[in-house]
Amino acid sequence: MTPAVRLLQQQQVPHELMDYTVDSAENLGVAAAEALGLPQAQVFKTLIAEFDDNRLACAVIPVTEQLNLKLLSKAAGAKSARMAEPKIAERSSGYVTGGISPFGQKKLIPVFLATQALAFERIYVSGGKRGLEIAVAPQDLIRCCHAKVCKLCRNV
Repeated sequence: MTPAVRLLQQQQVPHELMDYTVDSAENLGVAAAEALGLPQAQVFKTLIAEFDDNRLACAVIPVTEQLNLKLLSKAAGAKSARMAEPKIAERSSGYVTGGISPFGQKKLIPVFLATQALAFERIYVSGGKRGLEIAVAPQDLIRCCHAKVCKLCRNV
């Protein structure tokens, strides 16, 4: 059981766990969608970014999209952002790269959820390890993670 799953159980958040086989650490979100037969637009990846002032943030965006760092910076009130180094992301979240969940992270950092999530009853995010997805209502993610919903991808 991962910290993400424990958090959801402790807070009595309705969720569903879905396991899939991991072949490689690349494009895990797309691989999860394909392995589980899910629409890619409903599967979200969790990215850790670092701002110019060294603060970290978690961005949750569709696996089909790329994070726009300028939009994230604007949403966080920072001048600029870059993707955090994998070691920094792993140390902060307590999860391995490719399995970072927005739930149950070791250090509490701001979470930003892409607006696309609101189009769905449920979205799928990492369960805290490679090969585990959690189906959860976007509103529950917002509540549990104190997430700010905003435009994070250029194509929206």
